[in-house]
Amino acid sequence: MKRIFRAFSTALAALSLFAMGFCAYAAQTTPDEISICPDGVYSFGGKSAYSLSFPESAEADCTSDSLSTKAEMKLFGILPVKSVDVHLSDRQIVTLGGKPFGIRLYTDGLVVSKTSAVPVENGTADPSAKAGIRCGDIILEADGEPLKTNEQLTQICENSKGSPILLRCRRNGDYFSTTIFPEKDVQIGHYRLGLWVRDSCAGIGTITFTDENTKSFAGLGHGIYDGDSGSLMPLSDGDIVPADIISADKSTGGSPGSLCGCFTSGEPLGRLKANSECGLYGTFSDFSDGDKIEIAFRQEVTKGKAKILSTVEGSEPEYYDVEIEDISYDNSSPSKNMVIRITDKRLIQKTGGIVRGMSGSPIIQGGRLVGALTHVFIDDPVHGYAVFAENMADYNNKIVQKQAAITQ
Repeated sequence: MKRIFRAFSTALAALSLFAMGFCAYAAQTTPDEISICPDGVYSFGGKSAYSLSFPESAEADCTSDSLSTKAEMKLFGILPVKSVDVHLSDRQIVTLGGKPFGIRLYTDGLVVSKTSAVPVENGTADPSAKAGIRCGDIILEADGEPLKTNEQLTQICENSKGSPILLRCRRNGDYFSTTIFPEKDVQIGHYRLGLWVRDSCAGIGTITFTDENTKSFAGLGHGIYDGDSGSLMPLSDGDIVPADIISADKSTGGSPGSLCGCFTSGEPLGRLKANSECGLYGTFSDFSDGDKIEIAFRQEVTKGKAKILSTVEGSEPEYYDVEIEDISYDNSSPSKNMVIRITDKRLIQKTGGIVRGMSGSPIIQGGRLVGALTHVFIDDPVHGYAVFAENMADYNNKIVQKQAAITQ
């Protein structure tokens, strides 16, 4: 009898450990935030083992368009996994993108891309180092004058004749002031600060979706960063314009390719309002065509087959087959929620997989917009990252609300 009891106890302990381990795994591989429709119907992307338990005393926070509360996620309706935030939300319907667009972005201040020493009579001098200026810093003013172009700073430097210049800067959201002393470059005969700065950038990306109700768009899926400093380009102004893809420089292992395109004539399609970690956002004016589609909630996305809508030649998008291989709910990498693999031989033949310029291409699964392509794996260009479409929609809605509040 004791043997039977011991065996039973051992089996029960092993089962408990297994259940605890499985629940811990489930807690890490499921979202902390879940959206459900007003009718109370929700889905975990085919994972029927999970369910939500709402306490009777749950206090709900009612807003104009949503209901938020806490719920307990359970495994098999019994084992508690974790507490999650539940948002009651209507499914958002948008117009599917997939078309290329030209980007013209002007920075808020001047982004420091590089610093360097200045050749002087007795060797070299480093004004930027003495002033404590680093790569990625944003120079907002010089001697009280707001800076918008590189030429402004160059002229202020030359006019100084070596006199100190007071700079107002921003670094990681914090503001500071510093004094910099221009040095005369003996090789060119002009005063220099030892700073390489950037005031604008241009490129090509892909529109993910547009929202006719709010006259807005979301695209790219990731932010525009300075290529030298790696910092997010601070947006002052900018617009998006029509673009055509002329050809594709194919990706190979270790060398990502890119779409080769040109801006076409015509009025801008919209104005830029935000350059964020998970995409470009702004107003949009051209709603002439495009299919309407529902945005999937993030917990509905599943591993498996999907479609990507992208333009790799001309101006009209095509559907290509992809596979969603991994899903992550880690908010520390907002533009890397999924790993996808290009499986369509047509696309691989044309581009080698994923190339620059395809960023923002919408991903469709189960008839809903689930995400957008964001990055290519440099050593394996048939693989890449993607962002949840719900994340992009949430950010776009915040930008729309912010702009509406400003104009009121």
